Amino acid sequence: MTIERIIQKFKENHPGEDTTVLSLAFEFASVAHANQKRQSGESYIQHPLHTAYILTEIKADLATVAAGLLHDVPEDTDRTLEDIKILFGPDIAMLVEGITKLGKIKYRGVERYRENLKKMFLAMSSDLRVIFIKFCDRLNNLRTLESLPPEKQKRIAQETLEIYVPIASLLGISRLKWQMEDICFKFLYPEEYQELEYKYEVEKKVERNRFFQKVKSILNPKLMEAGIQYTIEVRFKHLYSIYLKMQKKERKFNEIYDVFALRLIVPTIDDCYKSLGVIHTLWKPWPNRFKDYIAVPKPNGYRSLHTTVFGPEGKATEFQIRTQEMHEESIYGLAAHWYYKIQKGSESYKTPGWVEEILDIQKEISNTNELVKKIKLNIFQDRIFVFSPRGDVFELPEHATPIDFAYAVHTNIGNKAAGAIINDKFGSLDQKLKNGDFVEIVTEKNRPYPNRDWLKFVKTKRARDHIKQFAKKSTLENIRKFIPGIKK
Repeated sequence: MTIERIIQKFKENHPGEDTTVLSLAFEFASVAHANQKRQSGESYIQHPLHTAYILTEIKADLATVAAGLLHDVPEDTDRTLEDIKILFGPDIAMLVEGITKLGKIKYRGVERYRENLKKMFLAMSSDLRVIFIKFCDRLNNLRTLESLPPEKQKRIAQETLEIYVPIASLLGISRLKWQMEDICFKFLYPEEYQELEYKYEVEKKVERNRFFQKVKSILNPKLMEAGIQYTIEVRFKHLYSIYLKMQKKERKFNEIYDVFALRLIVPTIDDCYKSLGVIHTLWKPWPNRFKDYIAVPKPNGYRSLHTTVFGPEGKATEFQIRTQEMHEESIYGLAAHWYYKIQKGSESYKTPGWVEEILDIQKEISNTNELVKKIKLNIFQDRIFVFSPRGDVFELPEHATPIDFAYAVHTNIGNKAAGAIINDKFGSLDQKLKNGDFVEIVTEKNRPYPNRDWLKFVKTKRARDHIKQFAKKSTLENIRKFIPGIKK
């Protein structure tokens, strides 16, 4: 890897921007890391160079790429953070300091694991760019695992799946997530990896290509007739995700139908819906396999239309329809979202809601074990979208209940909840909600406080906190009835 390649790639995404700082950062890092070697035998400077290049691939800004070049200098050389601040300014120095504070994240027992997760959460809540650098640093380390002893290979692969991959998923950086997963899969389950790779790459490759060409030949004239400009490509499910699906659903490889999808990229949102209409005119859609992530994006910002149809030869055929901006956001996640905001002239960047949730939890809990437990419970699980009768959308954790929904709408709705109507049918207050459910809460005006028993099944921190808060008030009022004169 060379600094010239990095600068060229950076300019593709940021034309006209002065890249002098990248050349200076490279020169500074080269001198600082002089004579240092990696375990593979290559010059150490190759690691920060590769880290910086991966950052340019996810459209990172100038300060982040420069910090990628400098990220190991304070920890591994005799040059200091103060040197970096003097030479490169406070923004780059702050990012390098964030990486230095994270330190070497390793999975060595449960306690260290929790401490490391806490470090990652704190870094995310201060500046997400620190995490972008750390992930690119980790991906390059994974790519050179062959040079390490087998036990170390497995440990690094395991800690990556445990710590990095869930956060990459939340950030929506699928480009980094799937690469990390597949490399870890290769080292943790080598036999399963090789078997699946053979079936996927050798046995099915010709069949997939033939089917893709057939779909394209049918679809192309219809899209042209509708006046829709488009590009179409095949999106292949990655090996680790296929493996997980086989394990979860107890299926063989040949029983997994969505190993690939056809991705349609069109100029505008209107074209997305027009294309969907063309596809559904050509092929009958599968029931319950349509997802509108444009109207209701995923929590990590992902937007796209998904539909599965009975395609040629009656085969299940998945389409993903999106604009170019949505496509890049699906690959690069919040990094691309940030990039597009800046491109459109908005320097400000709104912190994602789940990062705000982490900050709120940190303010309340100092104990590391409890902090990590709460964050994983409230943040690191699948999310669902539930609709109110007015069509408002509420994001909740998987297995959330009508009580969680009620408190998401309003505290008073939660406190006075007496029943729930789910998809026009009466449901119980402890019923697990599903993605896309329409929920109406039936309230009891005279109910003064929530039911403490709800704590046994609610999933959200908001619901739990309010139930506890009002349950305390209820207990105090009952005591006052029997012991007059107690102060409020």
